[in-house]
This record gives sequence, structure tokens and C-alpha cells, in this order.
Amino acid sequence: MRVLADPLRLQIITLLARETLCTTHLVAETGARQTNLSNHLRVLREAGVVETEPCGRFTYYRLRPEVIDRLAGALGELAETARTTAETGRKRSC
Repeated sequence: MRVLADPLRLQIITLLARETLCTTHLVAETGARQTNLSNHLRVLREAGVVETEPCGRFTYYRLRPEVIDRLAGALGELAETARTTAETGRKRSC
């Protein structure tokens, strides 16, 4: 979750959810500097959130939806646990 907490990385994955893009497209869409964007893409790639596709001189990036599905499932489970805790009034005494 920490990987996706950065606003620029969240913007990147939102863009990649819509289409496969190269770094040039992402620079144009986000307004970020190329070196900054490349660093964020490296973090996303190392975390397994995006995958690359070489195409001539360019590298295209695409979102791995199964990773987002797993994260959404984990967050859904946390929400359900919190809901149950709130309904039962469970709290630890001091």
C-alpha cells in the first residue's frame, strides 16, 4: 500500500488503468520530470504493480490488474473487520 500512497504513483496507475503508455506519454500527462517519473516507475515495477513491454526505442508500461484486485480484496477484508468491531463495540481496556 505504501507504494500506491504517493500521489504521483497513484496518478500513474490511474493513467495505466486506462491504457498502456510509454514514459514520454506519462511525462506529458503528469507534468513530472522524466527522471522523477522513471524513479516512480521503477518502484512500481519492483513492487510488481506494473510490467514493461519493450517496443523499439521505447518501453511501454501496463498495469497488472491482478495486483490491484489483491489489494482491493485485502482492503475490503479490513473494512469488514472494522465494521464488525464497530458493531460489537469491541475495545481493549486500559
